[in-house]
Amino acid sequence: MTMGSASVVVPRNFRLLEELERGEKGIGDGTVSYGMDDGDDIFMRSWTGTIIGPLNSVHEGRIYQLKLLCDKDYPDKPPTVRFHSRINLACVHPDTGLVQPNKLHLLSNWHRDYTMEHVLTHLKKEMAAPHNRKLLQPPEGTFFFSSDDGHDHDSSASAAAAASPTTTHH
Repeated sequence: MTMGSASVVVPRNFRLLEELERGEKGIGDGTVSYGMDDGDDIFMRSWTGTIIGPLNSVHEGRIYQLKLLCDKDYPDKPPTVRFHSRINLACVHPDTGLVQPNKLHLLSNWHRDYTMEHVLTHLKKEMAAPHNRKLLQPPEGTFFFSSDDGHDHDSSASAAAAASPTTTHH
């Protein structure tokens, strides 16, 4: 930082601690929430977000789970955001659930003072936008997922298989 600069840059970990505290207290009207995936992760990289779909849209009453990854450049650069719950939105890749930064204004015009809360509330507003609010949606309870091989797969069949009882013989 140079002498005479007007603003103080809050270090990444302090910023994430502030976001964690805010997320734990509950935010806004309760239809978006977020928290850390692993309380032992000292780098505070992996977060889970939840959005309850907005009223008067095809998303109404649905609960969407997301993953937010804050790499070492956060908050200078936006988090990587991926829906775990399957969703049909113009800004979400249909095969991976990745929110495409070039298709979501907040991510493509990121400012350091934006937070994960901003991302989640912006996505909720996108769900209610005229071009998204009536899009045909995948069945509830289906998910995008990342497997151990590093590739994303559609888990609709996997979710259905997991829901049916199986017997294992040893």
